[in-house]
Amino acid sequence: MFTGIVEELGEVTAVEQVPNAARLSVHGPLVTSDAKHGDSIAVSGVCLTVVDVAGTEFTVDVVHETLQRSSLAKINVGDKVNLERATAVGDRLGGHIMQGHVDGTGVYLSRDPQGLTRFALPPALARYVVEKGSIAVDGVSLTVAGIGEDQFSIALIPTTLELTTLGRAEPGDLVNLEVDVVAKYVEKLAMPHLAAKAHNDVVGSTEEQA
Repeated sequence: MFTGIVEELGEVTAVEQVPNAARLSVHGPLVTSDAKHGDSIAVSGVCLTVVDVAGTEFTVDVVHETLQRSSLAKINVGDKVNLERATAVGDRLGGHIMQGHVDGTGVYLSRDPQGLTRFALPPALARYVVEKGSIAVDGVSLTVAGIGEDQFSIALIPTTLELTTLGRAEPGDLVNLEVDVVAKYVEKLAMPHLAAKAHNDVVGSTEEQA
């Protein structure tokens, strides 16, 4: 689990294409200070398993499913990435509960002088995003400031702009999105009841007409 509080800005040092996957090496002095094989590190919001640590670099494998759902499919050597180690039990929960399981990608649209930043929102994810709710953008825990049919906005503070990739984003850039997992569970639990109610409403209406 993660909280969306980015610990450091890392840099991709190697990208190796392998069958149905990719292997990335990332420079991150802080997150590698206690990292070992099998640990989880969020790379721009994607939970990945460390397969090797060498000095201040760690290596991870990115499977086909992850490449399909995230911006890591377009990652290149030299790219900056947000890094966060898995949350330790007992630590402060400074952001919100995140799994590092990216739901899809959005597109950076614009930022005004006050830091209000807009992103395009995929239709399939729009129902999970609410004003003043939480969303993770490239692994950064953020609060939704506004929501439209196909976009949402967030207010970025100077610290976030300075210490994460969001301060370097340009219009058209892909960003990884993770919506609130609670919303998805609530929807799944409610769907059978809503379907049953809809069915009963239809049956009741038919019987009245008869």
